Amino acid sequence: MKSIPTTFQAPSRWLTHLLIVLLATLATSPTWAATPVTVRIAFIGPADGDAHAGAQQGIKEANAQGKFLGLAYQLVASADIGAARAAKASAVVVDADAAALPAIAAAAPELPVLNVRAEDDALRTQCVGNLFHTIPSQAMRSDALAQWHKKQPGSQATAQAWHASAELYAGSQLNKRYSDASGRAMNDQAWAAWAAVKLVSDTVARLHASEPVGLLGALRKDLAFDGQKGVDMSFRDNGQLRQPLLLVENGKIVGEAPVRGIAPNSDLDSLGNTACAK
Repeated sequence: MKSIPTTFQAPSRWLTHLLIVLLATLATSPTWAATPVTVRIAFIGPADGDAHAGAQQGIKEANAQGKFLGLAYQLVASADIGAARAAKASAVVVDADAAALPAIAAAAPELPVLNVRAEDDALRTQCVGNLFHTIPSQAMRSDALAQWHKKQPGSQATAQAWHASAELYAGSQLNKRYSDASGRAMNDQAWAAWAAVKLVSDTVARLHASEPVGLLGALRKDLAFDGQKGVDMSFRDNGQLRQPLLLVENGKIVGEAPVRGIAPNSDLDSLGNTACAK
């Protein structure tokens, strides 16, 4: 596992990242604060699910940053991709199964489509140009457990994107904000949807633009996001978000993958598939 920072260090990293985004944006785009811009992020999926609650939390935090930059973010409930396009959304967060996602992405190739539920490996190997996955794949979870079992044979841990007991890198603050607002604990889908909204809003603030095609390219090649996990994460060519996974046993975090001593800590590509199908 990574060395544990002090309680003071964890929030300072998050605040430093926020200040960098704010100062860089204000320095290069002084007109935004005087000319408010509305950025719409569409949401396709159940309105009462964990993903929707996570996306709402992401919007709240995006607006906390955006008010200093003349940006107002809206989460727009959309019945389908046509409604998302009609709403002039900059990106679409989708809580749906794997069968539905390729058609959604194909119907709006100019829009970033962010999958926050489906973990199917086959969906990643299709490498759809505008389809991104913030939820970990099945292969990522399997590889994380394989690494962990080499170090801790017999462990009954599960590999998770997030856990309500996460504390490092301002994780405890994120968990509290989310539980206070939603009345529930943050789980993998809630984190994946929160992350989808936040990485889009962070990129919009950094680009000083919300036009979908430019945003699509920036997400592919120029992402700067740590998701309260303490590392810079980026998207693979197959659209999967590289990320550490938490190893959880009996309701407690017991480790993290990549597992120290088994794989290099920085090698996020040791988790899951990276290639596209030929």
